[in-house]
Amino acid sequence: MLISELSPSSDDPKTSNQPKAILSAEKTEWTYKQRRDMQLIVPGLYLGPLQAAIKANFENLLQHKISHIVCVREDKEKRFVRPNFPQNFKYLTVEVEDKPYENIMSHFAVVNSFLNDAIDNGGVALVHGNAGISRSATLVIAYVMQKFELTSHDAFICVRDRRFCINPNVGFRHQLKEYEPIYLAERDIQDRCSSQSEDCGVKRKINEDETGMECNNNMT
Repeated sequence: MLISELSPSSDDPKTSNQPKAILSAEKTEWTYKQRRDMQLIVPGLYLGPLQAAIKANFENLLQHKISHIVCVREDKEKRFVRPNFPQNFKYLTVEVEDKPYENIMSHFAVVNSFLNDAIDNGGVALVHGNAGISRSATLVIAYVMQKFELTSHDAFICVRDRRFCINPNVGFRHQLKEYEPIYLAERDIQDRCSSQSEDCGVKRKINEDETGMECNNNMT
């Protein structure tokens, strides 16, 4: 199965085979020069270096139907790692250094929300840093974990098989591991809230029906 054949499933995510399909998709043939290009990681999401988002590659972004871009940089990189097409694409800029002690996990929720909003609404997103190896790769791995309910190891393999040069620093790898129980707990809370909302909706409907019957009986 080619990754281009994968698309979000309309079935219940708990019974969907999509995570298995993501992991079993054919590996991309890799050459060194591809470090300068962006690669499709999962449907609707590309990962690449700054080179992929410079003005010289504007037409390539359009050809790949990019609509959203996550620009990852640190303060000293602002001069050259910046949103180049603010009139053409929706941007999210993430300020984080490629240091093991940096708290990159604090950005996971915002980036995941941005990517979910883009992809779930038919958009295509690109996540890039300077090299597309550590910081941006870590954010993409976290998104793949959360989206497809994968472990940090499986999500790392998924991303690495498509962009072989990724290499999150050791601190980022530890934070991805720590993120596993966090996103699972968040998913459990969301499921419970959704279930409670459905129960409330059913109870509300029953109460409305009962109220309507009482009113009709009183009128007769």
